[in-house]
Amino acid sequence: MFPARRTAAVLAGLVSAPLLGGCLGLGGDPDAGTNGVGKLPAKTIEQRASDAAASADAVRLTGTVVSGGQTYRLDMRLRAEGGVGEVTTRGDTFQLLRVGDDLYLKAGADFYGDGGDDKDSRAAAAKLNGKYVKVPPGDPAYRQFSGFTDKKVLLSDLFVVDGTLGVGDHRKVGDTRTIELTGSEGGSLDVSLKGTPYPLRYQRAGGAGTLTLSDWGEDFTLAAPDRSQVVDYGRTVGTTATPRPSASAGK
Repeated sequence: MFPARRTAAVLAGLVSAPLLGGCLGLGGDPDAGTNGVGKLPAKTIEQRASDAAASADAVRLTGTVVSGGQTYRLDMRLRAEGGVGEVTTRGDTFQLLRVGDDLYLKAGADFYGDGGDDKDSRAAAAKLNGKYVKVPPGDPAYRQFSGFTDKKVLLSDLFVVDGTLGVGDHRKVGDTRTIELTGSEGGSLDVSLKGTPYPLRYQRAGGAGTLTLSDWGEDFTLAAPDRSQVVDYGRTVGTTATPRPSASAGK
């Protein structure tokens, strides 16, 4: 009797194993319980993600971008009318704030250079220390940094993968399941499989940086700084203190 009972138990275990595996998602449908975009053609997934990004009022973008041989670490919150956050490069961290067409930059004196033996340059850098510098649209710094605060400009770069677009692996960004879009010559984009198919991670081709996108549609405060905290870059200090990042930033 004992062997018969043992055999029955073994058979019962074998019968129940596939059912258990199905419950755990082993060998099952990887798109089960998702928004279904993982089953769509690559171009359709890309368009769904692009439309979702364009329609969202706000987003947070963090990560790194390599441009002109220089690495920028970004932590920006973006809306259609502007953005706010921090950029780090060459060991320097500075804050960017754009409200409409008004761009402000805030950094320590070291960001503008030590000025060497030039007393005027050192004085100008000291005057800028910890203040919001209002950068005129015609200043090179405006062209360098305004792109980091522009939701439309930054998001348009997300949908550039080199070569033929294809559907890659099912992955995760944080706790969110994603479907990967790949380029045959480099780059990938992770699209959310939960709810709205927002883009959640962009890996640039050639190791040129990885950006993570979060807080889609979550509003944040975007307002000009108090006038007492603002220095007019054009009239007050002229061009005696020049930001160090290269002119290729943000392009």
